[in-house]
Amino acid sequence: MNRMLLLLLLGALFAACSNSESVYSQQNSGSALEVDSLEGMLAVRMEQKNLVLGSNDNATKTNERPQMSVSLQYDFSIGKHEVTCGEYNSLMKSVGALLDCEGDNIPATNVTYYDAVLFANARSKAEGFDSVYTYTAASFDAEKHCTNLEGFAYHPEKQGYRLPTEAEWVYVAGLNWNQASGWTSDNSDYKLHDVCSFASADNEACDLLGNAMEWANDWLGNFRDTMVVNYVGAPDGGSLGQRVVKGGSFRNEARSVALYSRGDVYMVTSSTRANYVGFRLAFGVIPDALWMGSDGKVAENRVVPLAGTSTVRSVVGTNRSKLVFRNDLTKNLAYIDYAGGSLSVIEIADTLDAYHPEISPDGQKVAFCTGLEGVAGKSSLYVRDLNAEGSNLVKLDVKSAAIPRWRVLENGDTAIVYVSDAGNNKNESDFKATSTWQVTFANGKFGKPQKLFDGAYHGGLSVDGSLAVTGARLLRARVGKSSTIWYNEEQACNASLASDSSKRTLFLDFGSKTGRDFVGEKYGTHERILVADSTGKLIQSVAAPAGYAFDHSEWVKHSGKLAIVTFTNASGAHTKIALVNLEDYSFVELAEGDELWHPCFWFKESFVPEDDVLLDLDSAGVYYVEGQSWDHQVMSIKMSLFWKNINSIEILGVGSSRIEDGLIPLNVTAGKTLNMGHPGNDLNAALYVAENYGLLHLPKLKAVVVSLDIDLWQVTTEYTHEMFDVTPGFVYDANHQFWKDEIPYAFVDAVNNAMVGGDAYATYYKTMGFAANLSGSWGNPDVEKDSTWQYVLPTAIEWNLERLKSFVEKAKEKNVAVVGIIFPQNPGYRNTGAWGRYGPTRTVAKKTLKSLEQLEASHSNFILLNENKMGNHDYSDEMAVNTDHLSELGARQLTERLDSLLKEMD
Repeated sequence: MNRMLLLLLLGALFAACSNSESVYSQQNSGSALEVDSLEGMLAVRMEQKNLVLGSNDNATKTNERPQMSVSLQYDFSIGKHEVTCGEYNSLMKSVGALLDCEGDNIPATNVTYYDAVLFANARSKAEGFDSVYTYTAASFDAEKHCTNLEGFAYHPEKQGYRLPTEAEWVYVAGLNWNQASGWTSDNSDYKLHDVCSFASADNEACDLLGNAMEWANDWLGNFRDTMVVNYVGAPDGGSLGQRVVKGGSFRNEARSVALYSRGDVYMVTSSTRANYVGFRLAFGVIPDALWMGSDGKVAENRVVPLAGTSTVRSVVGTNRSKLVFRNDLTKNLAYIDYAGGSLSVIEIADTLDAYHPEISPDGQKVAFCTGLEGVAGKSSLYVRDLNAEGSNLVKLDVKSAAIPRWRVLENGDTAIVYVSDAGNNKNESDFKATSTWQVTFANGKFGKPQKLFDGAYHGGLSVDGSLAVTGARLLRARVGKSSTIWYNEEQACNASLASDSSKRTLFLDFGSKTGRDFVGEKYGTHERILVADSTGKLIQSVAAPAGYAFDHSEWVKHSGKLAIVTFTNASGAHTKIALVNLEDYSFVELAEGDELWHPCFWFKESFVPEDDVLLDLDSAGVYYVEGQSWDHQVMSIKMSLFWKNINSIEILGVGSSRIEDGLIPLNVTAGKTLNMGHPGNDLNAALYVAENYGLLHLPKLKAVVVSLDIDLWQVTTEYTHEMFDVTPGFVYDANHQFWKDEIPYAFVDAVNNAMVGGDAYATYYKTMGFAANLSGSWGNPDVEKDSTWQYVLPTAIEWNLERLKSFVEKAKEKNVAVVGIIFPQNPGYRNTGAWGRYGPTRTVAKKTLKSLEQLEASHSNFILLNENKMGNHDYSDEMAVNTDHLSELGARQLTERLDSLLKEMD
């Protein structure tokens, strides 16, 4: 049976299953385990191993939805119980920390994921098996627990001990899942117990529920509504580096532990330790392993980051660095951003065949072409943002353009040098028929191309323009206005001209006589990097590591000593990308995969060390902490929506619950809208959000819509302090000047991870911040404050007016309009002495409205939309939910009028 047919049959099999328990009762009746020959292990030999991961319950965490079907088409073994303290300490004496345990038979806990990995490797070594996990260096804390494995990689094709995948764990746990048979907070006295102290048969795994929570092998990724064979989790940890833990512990109520649960109360990364988290082992090869990235795409191959942020920083001096390359299997560009603590390989999915990527001087964009060095023919040149979406794609409108190289001109303009054809340059007449060009690039647009000279010199152009090189069979140079051939006209390729004043050219050859004579020994094709000075004279060579050759060699701009290369193995596969230090001849391996081509490495040339922000995940994006009010929960959702949509928001609504209930973003056609109004507010708090977030970070912002609740203008900054001064995320932002220079890598992921769920998420997330209310009525015009408060607080209204004026002027500088809405309140206030629910007197209200009209007259970017009209409005009873808030019906009318106004402004 072919694999596609198998997938279709399995998909049909799972279609009738609505939750985890139903699948297990249908598929896994009877034991599928038997005692293994490996000590303490159970063999899983059942032919059909079908399960589901996740849940379709909307109340579950977002990373636990939707439900995903999995089939395991291989046999494996799993530990009957969690690794005990006695077992752990007996193997780890020479590896890492020894555990201080109350008994040898309780689970080994307070271990990191990396501790568990080292234990698995140690057992593999002790019993003569392969190490399933590889790494280049290990870091330990003061207590000798492993906190990082540099260059860490998991190899599913190797036969050895490892941690169980989440799918393996769920399959085995589902065979005998019983919430009454586990050490939980219901019966544990909040302590660990000896493993298997709940009775179990010899061929049953024990303590999968309760006792110690358990590390799974997988990175924490997303699910999708599909069926996957031999699933092994996400290809990497994403920007936050989160891991999967399963089964609950002695601290959890039995009813709260579910098969689909895959995390803890706190964020779990590879270096996390807790006295209730342990692990059990698995054993066996996983053939045809499938990973699923955060984009929901399944892959049978992956690219593994090898060098961590700290290693890269030690080489280039900053975290502000990026690697981009071509994944030749998918034909897409992929990149790694080293500005975060956890590394993720992000692939820009596209139908374009992308070659020779080059990162822009500011690190924000990437240029690439569709033609290949050494291959004649037409090529197109593109520039796009270097992000997961590859947004803002722009094509250069010329007949053919290949091998882009960025440069900064003397006048400060940014330009791209390219060639008309990158084919074989051996034939003189063919080479002269090609040409080298330059085109400026600014504000997302190309300028007018300018021809520099004849000949396709795609190896680089010196800063002063006096030297250009190329290598595609011959190492040609343009010195001044003269053309010449270097390297005794022997074969050369991958030429790259240094961007510093040295005008050195590095290139690869084919073991030619000139190279052999310089080196003093024979070598094979591409086994040496050769370096020539500005006259073409050889001055240096670097040998490839044993078993490898070089390809795709390029100088790293501004370094003067670093080159970026691919390593090819004996079969010619480009399996690794590495940095080469030409001063000390050392290598730093950056990434490993099946076919990695055309790497380009960028780092920020001028930087302030303090700007290299490694996020504090206890504060970054934490806009709500347990115990805070509903207002804070709401803002957690809305800040997540803000950061997620910063590149598309055009209209930002801020203010009190009146705008929250009265502005429907999805009904606004004038531009993408986010409603950030929230219960409990003061004008300063609303403008705090608009000023420090909206004006700073929304590139497409056209208008800020703010509710002008003049009955609340008895307050100045009291609520601002309650919201922003006591919440870690807002304090963290303020301490970093609201990220005005650059949003740190992984920051948006941190915000989304910290976002609360539950009712606040269900209410606001899909509506872009709007809270829909059923129709009620205006009711009685109750006055809840002494409407004469303005006499007790005579400066409050003036303070708010000045605060609004200040914001309007700042918005003017950004070419942003400000629409102030006075929301309708109970028309019955016309028959009282109060203007609204909280005052002020109607006389004072008229004076305040007059001041707002004067502000409108004096500031062209401020528009007043008075929908209250001193109570003389047309919002009927059914358009209200209470005396000062609109129902959804009223919100539709107000939003329609606002939308018309915004479109008129356009």
